[in-house]
Amino acid sequence: MNLLSLKPNLLGIIALCGMIGLSQSGWTQAPSGKSPNFARNKTEAKAPIRQESSEGIRHSFLMTGSTTSVLYDEDSNVVWEVKGYSRDGYVLENGNILISTGKAAREYRKGTKEIIWEYNLSAENEEVGTVQRLPNGSTMLVELGVNPRILEVAQDGTIEVEVKLQPETDNNHMQTRMARKRANGNYLVPHLLAFKIKEYTPTGEVVRVIPTDLPELGGREVNNWPFTVIELDNGNILANLTHGHKTVEFDLQGKVVWRVDNSHVDGQFADPCGGQRLPNGNTVIGAYAAKAVDKPKVFEVTRDKKVVWEFFHPTANAHEIHIITTNGKRVDPVMR
Repeated sequence: MNLLSLKPNLLGIIALCGMIGLSQSGWTQAPSGKSPNFARNKTEAKAPIRQESSEGIRHSFLMTGSTTSVLYDEDSNVVWEVKGYSRDGYVLENGNILISTGKAAREYRKGTKEIIWEYNLSAENEEVGTVQRLPNGSTMLVELGVNPRILEVAQDGTIEVEVKLQPETDNNHMQTRMARKRANGNYLVPHLLAFKIKEYTPTGEVVRVIPTDLPELGGREVNNWPFTVIELDNGNILANLTHGHKTVEFDLQGKVVWRVDNSHVDGQFADPCGGQRLPNGNTVIGAYAAKAVDKPKVFEVTRDKKVVWEFFHPTANAHEIHIITTNGKRVDPVMR
């Protein structure tokens, strides 16, 4: 396999492919050969950590979870890992990895465990959830607690933007999950117990509310808590409704235009947390609470709700997922 130099994309995400190695110029693909960690057909012995795909799909990806943050190559080999609780995460254009740990946001130098940037939770609050590197080099994060808020923090630690949130609950842990900054400068924020996705301006004004307890989705009885919200290229919003065990796409007016749930995918949904819409229109979904050995921790579905890729692991769980490459090609644009 030839070495493949990968160029950074516009959102500050690099591509990683195959067996990933380090070079001074960035992440490059190293020769991998045929790995037992990728089940290419049903006749091969199945490794406990593996990818399966009827379409021949292989991904490299970053996965955060309750015990570790792990970067896997396209053969499901671990190429970087940091032990400990983590919530959100990205691979940056320079190869560094940015994660939130619940108490801090940290940037690790490429291929190492060296922390080169860190933001620690303020004393008044209880958790750091979202972490997202912005095009200007600042980092957006969300604090949960008595003063729930979005922050934009400069590289020198200066707080440049603060947006007060309205979670409609005193349950600090359940105030919000994975918020994202929109291209227009506003913020999309999921509020679990309010059953609402709210769009905030940088001044804190709520300019749009998308309810997730719609009768057609089963209402509040099925706990359609919004977890991860993603702005798509067409302006629609993709949301994982975690305890509702479904992924839903809403249009600009909040109308459901697409959904997938356990009735479509043979019970693969189990507390869907992280997710990503791929450029080909497929959707990658993390099943955070998946326990059964025959159920994947992450899976990919097409627009017509066919499962075309799965990742199995005996113990890990997927809080957030960031697909980096598919069959040796970087994923661009990144919608997650």
